[in-house]
Amino acid sequence: MQRLKDILDKYAHWSPYREYLDRIEAYSKSDFSLCVENAKALLEGICKEICQKNGIELEKNSKMNGLLKTTFKSLGYAPSSTIQQIGTSLATVGQHIGNFRNEIGTTSHGKTVNELTNRQNLVNELTGNFLINSTDIICCLLIESFESNSPIKSIQTDLDYNQNQDFNEWLDDQYGEFEMGPYSFLSSEILFNNDPAAYKTEYSNFKLISDEADNRE
Repeated sequence: MQRLKDILDKYAHWSPYREYLDRIEAYSKSDFSLCVENAKALLEGICKEICQKNGIELEKNSKMNGLLKTTFKSLGYAPSSTIQQIGTSLATVGQHIGNFRNEIGTTSHGKTVNELTNRQNLVNELTGNFLINSTDIICCLLIESFESNSPIKSIQTDLDYNQNQDFNEWLDDQYGEFEMGPYSFLSSEILFNNDPAAYKTEYSNFKLISDEADNRE
């Protein structure tokens, strides 16, 4: 998990999570159930921290997949974006990490003697490495998205429709006008007036693409 260590060192705010990494490495050979418990706690902690920073209120007792989906959404990515789709897939991995933790954990649920004795047999080296590497990848993606390219950090709290003509024209070119009898409405106006949050998200994605294009020139 060296890459994640480097990221935590780079962004000092995240450095307290090194405690989880130390535990994961310490228990990876001796007690993998504790290793998985700390991996799950690490992932949950990072998700909750990002949501809190972005002003997103989480439901109590959220499952891992729901927590991850909410976190990616809080980063400002549209549901149709590649990152959001990747996030949804990773959410499934995250949920399985949580389920696996419940299967082999010593403290999440009471265990019989046989269950305590045999729980380590449920994990082979390949499975263990996959779980740890999956956690590493997800955590890195979340933190780097938040710190570097999170669209939600690059837009204003309130947007003025009339000051975003380039984006409005682009949106209207993509989806055109909607007609209802003698009335017609621009796509940008409909989105802005009916779902301001979605308008902000699409605007932020538009700005990112435009900025990347300008940097390549």
